Amino acid sequence: MMIPACRLVDLPRGEAYRLDIDPPVSVFHTDDGEVFAIDDTCTHQDASLADGWLEGCEVECPLHASKFDLRTGAVDAPPAKRPVRTHEVRVEDGMIYVQLSTDAPNLPPCVAVRLAGGPA
Repeated sequence: MMIPACRLVDLPRGEAYRLDIDPPVSVFHTDDGEVFAIDDTCTHQDASLADGWLEGCEVECPLHASKFDLRTGAVDAPPAKRPVRTHEVRVEDGMIYVQLSTDAPNLPPCVAVRLAGGPA
């Protein structure tokens, strides 16, 4: 199922849009005009990657500066050790749609416990 995220004209280049689903997903519009979607939560700690810094096809986590490749989800350096999940993106009739990955997300332990219904 394709989830409508936002209109392309409402997401300026160099910016991100956060989908408030569980777990959250961020849609990034690069300076080159490409659109990518990844899980919004850093795999190291509960930080929103939509609040990070976008440079090229990488986003830097706002807490501890690990960078994630928007194309592959790969992480470049500690403290994050695991990649983020990537999602398919389509732009149709000016609307950005996200097809969620069926892979399990790589969430930090505090978020994984919360989503599983455990103590926050």
